Amino acid sequence: MQSRRFLAFHRAIRRSHLLIAFGLGSLLIGLTPWIGVTSTAAAGRAPAPRPGSVPVGQETAKQSPHHGIAPANAMEPMAPTLDRAGWTATAGDEETGRENGRAANVLDGNTATIWHSKWAPAPTPLPHVITIDMHRTEVVSALVYRPRADGANGRVGEYSISLSTDGLNWATPVATGTLADDASPKTLGFAPQGARFVRLTATSEAGGRGPWSSASEIDLLGDPGTPAATVDLSRAGWTAAASDEETGSENGRAANVLDGNDRTIWHSKWAPTATPLPHSITIDMHRTEAVSALVYHPRPDGPNGRAGAYTIATSTDGVTFGTAVAAGTWRDDDTVKTATFTRAVSARYVRLTATSEAGGRGPWTSAGEIRLSGPANPAVHGSWGRVTGFPLVPVATAALPGDKLLAWSAYAVDRFGGSNGYTQTAILDLKTGKVTQRRIDNTGHDMFCPGIAMLADGRVLVTGGSNAEKASIYDPATDSWSATASMNIARGYQAMTLLSTGEAFVLGGSWSGPAGTDKAGEVWSPDTRTWRSLPGVPAAPALTADPAGPYRADNHMWLHATSGGKVLQLGPSKQMNWMTTGGQGGITSAGPRADSQDAMTGNAVAYDIGKLLTLGGSPAYQDTPATQRAYTVGISGSQVQAARTGDMAHARAFGNSVVLPDGKVAVFGGQAYPVPFSDATSVLTPELWDPATGAFTPLATMAVPRNYHSVANLLPDGRIFSGGGGLCGDCATNHADGAIFTPPYLLNADGSPKPRPAITAGVPPRAAPGASLTVSTQGSVASFVLMRAAAATHSTDNDQRRVPVVSTAAGGGTYHVSVPADTGVVLPGTYMLFALDAQGVPSIGQFVTIS
Repeated sequence: MQSRRFLAFHRAIRRSHLLIAFGLGSLLIGLTPWIGVTSTAAAGRAPAPRPGSVPVGQETAKQSPHHGIAPANAMEPMAPTLDRAGWTATAGDEETGRENGRAANVLDGNTATIWHSKWAPAPTPLPHVITIDMHRTEVVSALVYRPRADGANGRVGEYSISLSTDGLNWATPVATGTLADDASPKTLGFAPQGARFVRLTATSEAGGRGPWSSASEIDLLGDPGTPAATVDLSRAGWTAAASDEETGSENGRAANVLDGNDRTIWHSKWAPTATPLPHSITIDMHRTEAVSALVYHPRPDGPNGRAGAYTIATSTDGVTFGTAVAAGTWRDDDTVKTATFTRAVSARYVRLTATSEAGGRGPWTSAGEIRLSGPANPAVHGSWGRVTGFPLVPVATAALPGDKLLAWSAYAVDRFGGSNGYTQTAILDLKTGKVTQRRIDNTGHDMFCPGIAMLADGRVLVTGGSNAEKASIYDPATDSWSATASMNIARGYQAMTLLSTGEAFVLGGSWSGPAGTDKAGEVWSPDTRTWRSLPGVPAAPALTADPAGPYRADNHMWLHATSGGKVLQLGPSKQMNWMTTGGQGGITSAGPRADSQDAMTGNAVAYDIGKLLTLGGSPAYQDTPATQRAYTVGISGSQVQAARTGDMAHARAFGNSVVLPDGKVAVFGGQAYPVPFSDATSVLTPELWDPATGAFTPLATMAVPRNYHSVANLLPDGRIFSGGGGLCGDCATNHADGAIFTPPYLLNADGSPKPRPAITAGVPPRAAPGASLTVSTQGSVASFVLMRAAAATHSTDNDQRRVPVVSTAAGGGTYHVSVPADTGVVLPGTYMLFALDAQGVPSIGQFVTIS
């Protein structure tokens, strides 16, 4: 059959290759500043800004030869915009006397009309609330807020979003955050779920101009294919049956959707003539399960038969199927699709009915695999908190004492380019959930795509990037930034680590600075605040075989500092290397990483003393399939032994990994096929690696994709922050937000917190290597562990380090805890000391600087 499924569109046609030789182009066009509003401030208006002023973070940058252009699919939101027909909007207050500021204006399709909180004769104080009633239950995953176009006043600053099925009962907000004070539309994401009512509450005005709020338009996004708090159900014993299937001219049996192989497919009957649409396929689980989503894998070998419009219904007996629990239209591409049910249902049978072919190519339907998801068990899979909005895309983050998380992007909050000499930063207060924004100008440093090292005294050293030779230091004690000496070699995407000597080592980084030169190592001294070159440590032996050459081949190296100022470079190149940093420096081979290929965009985590885990990556920076493989790397003196451990369930590039106090490693996000700025092929199921078994197990599904420019950090309470992704200007894949994941070791099956030990005394602000601490605890304690405060960017975190420590009980809830004397084991810097009970439940970490 001529139209038979084999219309081959090569994937490369649909995946836009990042063009290295060109600037961001249209993505770097700053927003036009608004001009002149003449009403008085008392009336909810402010004077016009000075001519030529530009909203903070939206300044146009100089173009750079090192900045790629976002692919076409970065401009398309993963979730559909819901049809607003029949919707209504109401507000807690609205201005109707002095202007038309009715709530209904946010749904009229006209950005020139606005909702405005009441301001005459006197303003109604904050907070202000506006509620959308869809008059039907829909799966909702984001609110798109468009500020007024004619001025700045009333832009929402701090906000929360709540959902309701009846308009009376409102659960805990699904999202909170702080918006940047600019005119760009803001997509405020949250875990998708069924709702009829969506409420936006503004608790501050972005610029602090007055007690008012406004909006020009509000849209809601539907199912993005990222169901919240779900896990894949076991398919053992399942069977599949279809309304029709092709068995004569090919093996297109329904059973193929359950065989674990995307390339064997179910296909509707097409020979000798095609059975007309609709086509249905029914999964019989042979047991009753709670089901909340269906995951559909399109065939990977061609576009024909991709399901377009669909409905999903369930049944307990296979005869009577109820009202559809999900319906919609999937895009015509090869990415995995998820249909989130409006509610979890108890069912034995789940039926997918396709009523159209996505590309309109003909009357047929196909599927590579079908999976079903059910609600997660918090004690097994963990749970996600609400999504926290940031006034920037958090491309780089560092965990700080005082329950703070430092984040920064580039010269702008949502884009990068050029060498502007300033950086947008933000700090998340983990106690209150509030985020504050600040632009850093005094160091003359655009800190996008940098190297990062946590210094021995707890400060954060940031090097290179868009201003490729610069170096800056953040001091959490004073909340201040300062400049230090520039590097000898201009760099971007370089690798950094602190050394056992307390100095900082840097290597590689051809993304910025002169092209075609070997970016050899150099070392920063905290005593002299200067850099010394290491000509004996060239970057060349550590390069991958990336087809883009050194521009990509020396990026994001995985470094692990050991005793005597030595460093093991264990990736992403398949060749590992030992490096010495005294004098001129030196480099020698440490052998191959077992049978691993180059693994750019993967990462490595030090999960125990002299033991590291490497995860995922791909042979080239982009446009090559990622791997599921993971390897352990053990260090014994100068000997390095690498071995393959269990595979991840999902191939990942641009993922992030975090070691937990109990020694397990959690991996978040990433793509099966790495394409910067794209959310295609996103992996939404985190996994947890257990060093005792070498196996990975699934964790609760993420609500937001986390790919290129995403981060993850261990927090002082044993939870994990996961956020960011994007930074591509006016695109749909900017994720200016994050969420906190609670690992299963902290939760009971009902989601309630487990009892956990507590450290009550004995942890000083500073301690020397080899010190003995007398620590008091509440509750039973089995062990103690030091977790180094770490910084992450571009999937790489060389600061992570877990150090189990020796402890002895002294009676009365008191323990003698011995800090290792070897600074190659307990690298100088700030740590969190955790106490763990016999079940591996950790206390809240107490900060101590070991130096």
